[in-house]
Amino acid sequence: MVSIQSHRKDEHVSLAIKFYEKNSHAGFDQLRFVHQGIPEISLNEIDTSTNIEGIKMKFPIYIEAMTGGSEYTKKLNEKLATIAKSTGIAMATGSQSVALKDNNLASSFEIVREANPNGIVFSNLGASADVSRAKAAVEMMKSDAIEIHINTPQEMIMPEGDREFKWIENIKSIQKELEIPVIVKEVGFGMSKETIQQLIDAGVKNINISGKGGTSFSKIENYRRKKQEMDYLEDWGQTTVESLLEAQPFKNSVNIIASGGIRTPLDAVKSIALGANAVGIAAPILYSLIKNGEEETVSFINEFIYGMKSTMTMLGVKNISELQNKRMILSPDLQSYVSQRALPY
Repeated sequence: MVSIQSHRKDEHVSLAIKFYEKNSHAGFDQLRFVHQGIPEISLNEIDTSTNIEGIKMKFPIYIEAMTGGSEYTKKLNEKLATIAKSTGIAMATGSQSVALKDNNLASSFEIVREANPNGIVFSNLGASADVSRAKAAVEMMKSDAIEIHINTPQEMIMPEGDREFKWIENIKSIQKELEIPVIVKEVGFGMSKETIQQLIDAGVKNINISGKGGTSFSKIENYRRKKQEMDYLEDWGQTTVESLLEAQPFKNSVNIIASGGIRTPLDAVKSIALGANAVGIAAPILYSLIKNGEEETVSFINEFIYGMKSTMTMLGVKNISELQNKRMILSPDLQSYVSQRALPY
């Protein structure tokens, strides 16, 4: 018999595909680079490597947290891990809390390390988890880092979701006790400068702002409610671009990761120009895998990397550090946002 938790994991995947949109709503259309016609650089000079608290990544993109916790998502995790191995990018899984409650589901996460024994793998747990559960999640996949996700709107809309959100002490303890990098991430609702400051005060060194504009868990959970929808919350949060602007005061003191509605190589390059050290991509990769298969998804990722390198070449930047110093033109709406929030851009 399939558990309620496993069924929910399968529902999340199917609804993410159902609601998938190829166009981003994360705000990237409100930013543009100024073209310079003589970049004085070659494509083969581009260095896309980046670093997340000692984790050296050949490419600044990775497969963001999505799946695990059921037989179906076990198969997806195995395929995603194989894709990560073939392309040389890192991979995060979905939340492992379900496997910590039911050990029979642990294999749906362990398969990631089995399929990609030498790859960079990120664990994932909710912020309600204590240190012992965080350590167990890391041990499950011999992970290189752990994502601790915060998701208040999703939980409030989810019929069976949590209703208590006292997380900061857990985050402090996990950051202090674990010997691997801890990444605190949103799940598509974005972050404010106040939240980022709270996390820095708690000792967090890596923050994934995960903005609004991609997979909408408020929309997914509203669909699952069936009755008494809370659809008035479907536009809640800051976009990925707004969240990256919120992070501007901190980009030199903490590793910023961007995710949420990143659909094109240009979106990823813009994210890095706004200070991100790495970029997580979830729905486009999952959609490609389910609709087109592993081989086409490997090609999609390789073409994505080529697209990023091409854009960096046109901008005349050789590496991630130089790209992070490229300024862009903001739309009037974004200029207004920056002004109202007193952000330094």
